[in-house]
Amino acid sequence: MYDESRPGGAPHPHRTAAVIPAAGRGVRLGPGAPKALRSLGGIPMLVHAVRAMARSRAVSLVVVVAPPAEAAEVRLLLDQHALPDRTEILVVPGGETRQASVRAGLDALPADVTSVLVHDAARPLVPVDTVDAVVEAVREGAPAVVPGMPLADTVKEVEPGRSGEPEPVVATPERARLRAVQTPQGFDLATLVRAHREVRPGGEGATDDAGMVERLGITVTVVPGHEEAFKVTRPLDLVLAEAVLARRRATDAY
Repeated sequence: MYDESRPGGAPHPHRTAAVIPAAGRGVRLGPGAPKALRSLGGIPMLVHAVRAMARSRAVSLVVVVAPPAEAAEVRLLLDQHALPDRTEILVVPGGETRQASVRAGLDALPADVTSVLVHDAARPLVPVDTVDAVVEAVREGAPAVVPGMPLADTVKEVEPGRSGEPEPVVATPERARLRAVQTPQGFDLATLVRAHREVRPGGEGATDDAGMVERLGITVTVVPGHEEAFKVTRPLDLVLAEAVLARRRATDAY
């Protein structure tokens, strides 16, 4: 478990772990297995996401936060698929919200971890170069880092109304200043632990760990994201992910 009482004398060697919260049901993909366990190219999305983190030589530990009733099944599932031997894989039960699940993953980290990535299981195809860019930025001193992409569409801020009803526009943000944020999001571990201790959003909890850090008044840095790090949320996203995976397998021996 992370220990906030570590002495602050000699500098620590960097050790980076990744936490993958995968305890959600993914209702927008329809009924059935949890979203993270849906098949992509014949392999569960969660396995792709774990491999994406493990491909980075900077990541020595991946903590998968599973649905509490299915943690043993998830452990068996991961054991059935080839993963890099250099990467340790832990499976821990999650909580009722994403925030609680991330916190469970942080609690499972050994004391020598200095930085952490939080990655969506539903982003199974993030390239290793993106993972490495986030890790490097954290190791160079940024307390919080997110990959982001420029927006292709104009964005309107509206006054929310009932579902399906017209909504009045109240502002048009300058698109050049906006980024669509992806994962993995990277953090100095002490910074993220503090955010989870001090920030208490209501409702279903935080869906963006970087947003929690922002609420502490700490600067979050954006590094370039990648178009293939999209989130598989709806059936059409799954079709696109299958196409990307097929192209990778045909050209890169993925």
